[in-house]
This record gives sequence, structure tokens and C-alpha cells, in this order.
Amino acid sequence: MTTNPPVTLDAIRDAAARLKSVAHRTPVLRSRTLDALVGAEVFLKCENFQRVGAFKFRGAYNAASRLAPEQLARGIAAYSSGNHAQAVALAARELGTTAVILMPEDAPRSKRDATAGYGAEIVTYDRYAGDRIALGEALAAERGLALIPPYDHPDVIAGQGTAALELLEEVGELDALVTPVGGGGLMAGSATAAKGLHPGTRMIGVEPETGDDTKRSLEAGRRIAIPVPRTIADGQALDTPGELTFSVNRRLVDEIALVGDDEIRDAMRFAFERLKIVVEPSGATGLAALLTGRTGTLPRRVGVIVSGGNIDTERFAQLCGGAD
Repeated sequence: MTTNPPVTLDAIRDAAARLKSVAHRTPVLRSRTLDALVGAEVFLKCENFQRVGAFKFRGAYNAASRLAPEQLARGIAAYSSGNHAQAVALAARELGTTAVILMPEDAPRSKRDATAGYGAEIVTYDRYAGDRIALGEALAAERGLALIPPYDHPDVIAGQGTAALELLEEVGELDALVTPVGGGGLMAGSATAAKGLHPGTRMIGVEPETGDDTKRSLEAGRRIAIPVPRTIADGQALDTPGELTFSVNRRLVDEIALVGDDEIRDAMRFAFERLKIVVEPSGATGLAALLTGRTGTLPRRVGVIVSGGNIDTERFAQLCGGAD
């Protein structure tokens, strides 16, 4: 028996139409230096220029805009380490409602401040002791709010897939697409878009070495839980893939590459010094995988989704200066 996938190429196209006048169509950067270093033509989809500074606005707005009017009026809840938090807060403001966001106590200060700046109420928890999904669901139920999870939701996945759809519309068919993997929503949407348009596209996910839950899960053929990883890539500090996202990624992802924190720092420096862009650690993992050769021999045309650039000046200087 076959089951329908949780997201389709048509759903991603619908999301793109919904986002057209709301989200930014982010730039695609090229670098001859980067091409020469990795031996391929590289196309960088720069979601660090998206609203809220990350791809997350796409999925959050797509999901929120599809809520029934009575649900929207009651407000929205979410749980997030930062980028989805900001995205839901802004989506709520754009749609004329309110948001309550569950955030870890150690979330980057810049992300907490931005979330509050968009008008959301923030509730904190200890990410190393609490189950954020259970806490988020309890918070939403207690207050009667519509919960928009950061990745495990069909409308969120479809929204995230619009980044890859835009990239492919602009540059044409790619031999490979490299995408950071946290909960798996960006990858699931990207893989659905890329394989839907060009089935031969090689989908390469990238995780931090200490947060290899998706790699382990794909190798095992089932979702594997690991201890909450400690990594500078806070947006990828997750202990298990999402249920819906994994159901997509196990079918469509070809491989997962792992990168270390020092390699992520090097990629952030390269992006700043050679590409003249600021990228947060999670947003730099795809670039890090290329620069270190962790993706193996690359085909001719390769896309990379630079997923975000939310990092404050002090933290950026600290990381790129080599400190923890």
C-alpha cells in the first residue's frame, strides 16, 4: 500500500504564490574563488537575506496564513531556539494576531531580542532538561493557541521548499543541492521541490558532527534519538528528526555529510572575507561541507542553501576569532 507524501511539489508552488508579496525573493551569489576551491559551479541561495534573517519565515507564514480565521484570532504558539521563533512572531504580526514562543534559556540573545521585538511573548525552558515538544504542546493547549511547530508540519515544509524552488527557477537544473539539516523541514521541502522538478538531483544534507541524528536515522531506517548536542550550530542542536520530515527525507535524501565546529567557523570566515556576507553557524554548515570536501567529489553544478544569518556582532567576533 502506498501513502500520500505529507508535501507535494504542487503544495510548494501554492506556498510560493502565497508568499510572493510577503517574503523576499533572496539573491543567489556566485564566487569564482569558491568554484575553484571546490571544483564545481556553486550557486549560493542566500536565505540570510530573508525576512527575520532566515528561511524560517517562509514556512511560518505559509502555515499561519492557512489557519482558520477563528484559530488565527486566538493566537499562535511555537517552540524554537530562535529563527522559527522570530518567523512565527513576525508572521503573527503580519496577520494581525499574537504569538507566544517557548525558547531555550540559552538561546542567542540576538534571537530572543528580535523575537520580542516582533511583539511575541517569550516563555523559557532548559533545553537540556525539558522536552520542548511536550512543553510547547502543553502551553498551546493551556492558552487555546494554534501551535505551529518549527518543521514537523506539512504547511511549514511546503513553505521551506519555496527557497529551493526559487533557486531552481533562477539557475535551472542542478546536479546536487546541499542543505543544512536540523529537524529536517528545509531538507524535506527542498528535496520535494528539487526531485519533483529534476529527479536526478543529488540531495546532500549537512549536520554538525555532534548532532548527527538524521544521519544515524537514515542509516538505521528509523528515527534515532541522541543526547541534545552541544554545538555552535544552535539551529541544528536537535536530538531526533521530525516524524513527517523523516518520512520524506528517508525517500529523497541521498547522503548526509558531517562538519565540526571549527570547520563551521572557517566557513563563516570565508563567507565574511570572500563573499562579504554574514552567516550564522547553522547557515554555514552547507558551505563548510563543500570547503572541507566532506561531500566527496562534486558534480558540475551545485546549489547550497545558506539558511540564515542571525548572529550578533559579539558572538560573530568570538566565533570567528576562534573562541568557544
